[in-house]
Amino acid sequence: MHVIIVGCGRVGSQLANLLSSEGHDVVIIDKNPASFERLGSGFNGITIVGNGFDLESLKNAGIERADAFCAVTNGDNTNLVAAQIAKKIFKVPKVLTRVYDPKRAHIYTSLGLDIISGTILFASMLRDKIIESRFSSYLIETKDLGVIEIEVKEDLAGKKIQEVNIPKEFLVVAVRRLEGVTIPEPDTVLKKKEILMAVVKVTSLGKIREKFGI
Repeated sequence: MHVIIVGCGRVGSQLANLLSSEGHDVVIIDKNPASFERLGSGFNGITIVGNGFDLESLKNAGIERADAFCAVTNGDNTNLVAAQIAKKIFKVPKVLTRVYDPKRAHIYTSLGLDIISGTILFASMLRDKIIESRFSSYLIETKDLGVIEIEVKEDLAGKKIQEVNIPKEFLVVAVRRLEGVTIPEPDTVLKKKEILMAVVKVTSLGKIREKFGI
């Protein structure tokens, strides 16, 4: 994939290195050339000094052939403008935007942008650990889907994953055991004290909590 990242802060530089190490073509843009020092010597992508909403910089980055665009600067306004340009003008298939101010999340969503709000996500994770001693954080800020952890107790022990899943409402995606985390098969048999990590439809959250006693 040809991926353009705007913002070479901690998140942007880490993302650039991850994608680059996987063999993707990565171009990262930042107005401060010193920011590229975060990439280290292992980064084999392209760096461009400029603004993420400057058309010339974006064209130099190859936005007209980009498969994905990520705006992860420390400014919400910059991220919004850059993402809108990528989505509306250059028709990039995947446009992701970072949001710092959770109050602006609905604005980004109403514009058709896929957003990542670290503030909302981290606050939700902390809330869940405080109240429920497990993660059940919403993964998507529109509150459509969430992820929840469920301990396997006697009523679930011995059952297969396919018996636990509920189509279109609840899907187990990983099982944490003493030996580590695994991605289960439909016929994987559950053992007591294992931890299920599942994606749940938010409108079914009450039903799922009642069903599994959490």
